[in-house]
Amino acid sequence: MATIRDIAREAGVSAGAVSRILNQDATLSVSEATRKKVLQIASRVGYSKPARTVQGSKKAFTMGIVEWFSVEEEIQDPYYLSARQGIEEFCEKNKIAIVRIFPSDKEAMDNLKQVDGLVCIGKFSNKEIQNFISLCPNTVFLDMPVERYRITSITMDFEQSVRDALHYFIKLGHTRIAYIGGQEYVGDHEPITDFRKKAYINYMKRHNLDNETYLREGSFCSASGYEMMKDLLSLPKRPTAVFAASDAIAMGAMRAINEAGLSIPSDISIIGFNDVDACKYTTPALTSIHAPAYDMGAHGANLVYVSSNLQIRTPLKVRIPCELVKRESCGEARQTD
Repeated sequence: MATIRDIAREAGVSAGAVSRILNQDATLSVSEATRKKVLQIASRVGYSKPARTVQGSKKAFTMGIVEWFSVEEEIQDPYYLSARQGIEEFCEKNKIAIVRIFPSDKEAMDNLKQVDGLVCIGKFSNKEIQNFISLCPNTVFLDMPVERYRITSITMDFEQSVRDALHYFIKLGHTRIAYIGGQEYVGDHEPITDFRKKAYINYMKRHNLDNETYLREGSFCSASGYEMMKDLLSLPKRPTAVFAASDAIAMGAMRAINEAGLSIPSDISIIGFNDVDACKYTTPALTSIHAPAYDMGAHGANLVYVSSNLQIRTPLKVRIPCELVKRESCGEARQTD
C-alpha cells in the first residue's frame, strides 16, 4: 500500500507537504499545480488516509453517498429510498460522517474529494463510473450490475428472481406470459441492460414459449404500466399472466385490467418486483418479488467501511437473493383458446 513518503518522492515535495495537502490545509503555501499533482498521484496509487482517532469515539470516517435519482424521483420510488436509509442508518450506528450528493450538483465531485469511502446508488455511465473510482478507489456501486468493469457492485439476483416468477406462472398453467418493464439511460443516452428482461427472454426461449409478442418496454412508473397493459389487452390473444419489472408498473397494469372489465387473477395473473408496502393494500393484494433494498444499502456501507482497513483491491460482485411473496394476484390459468 502506498504511503505519504511514496507520494512525496514521486511528487518531489516533502512528506509534510503531502500530508498537509491531503488534509486540505489552507495555510500551506504551495502552487495549485503542485497541489493537483499530489492529489492525482494519491488517487492513482490508491492511497487511503489512516483513520483518525477522536477521543472518546470510534475512528473517524467519512462516507460519500452518490444518488442517481433526484430528490423528487427518490420520494416516488421507495426502492432507492430504502437503499439510502440502509446506508445512513449503518453510518449513524457506527458514528460515520456522511457527504450526500446528486450527480447534478454543480460541485458534486469537489464535495467528494475527502471521503474515505463511496457508495453509489443507481445507474451510472461509463465515464461517471471511472470518475468515481479515480476519485475514491474504495467505491461500491449498488443496483449497478456491470459485468465488464473492474468494479465492486452489489445487486439483486435479477435472473433467479425472474426464473422463480415465471416458474410459478407455469405451475399455475400459464403459457401466454407477458413482460412489462422500463428502458433506462445514463450519460449521453447510453442504454442500460435490464437483467430482468434478459432473464425473461432466456427463460421463455428455453421453455419454447413466445418471448416477443408479449414483451413491452416503457418507463418505470404506473402510467407506463397502464399504457403497456392496455396495449397487451388489445391483442387477439391477450396474455393470461404478466410479470412487471417494478411494483409501480404492476399497479398501473392492474388499473388497466380492471378498467377493461377483467378480473385479477381469474382472467389475468400479475407479479410485481420490489415488494413495496403498498403491495399488501392493492385489490387484490399484489404478488411481488421481495428485493431487500435496505439490506443492500447496509451491506454496501459495511463493505466500504471494512475495506478501508484492508489492502485488498480485488473487486467483488455480490448478488442478493430475492424472495417471491405470494399474495392474491395470481391464480390458475383458465383453459381458453
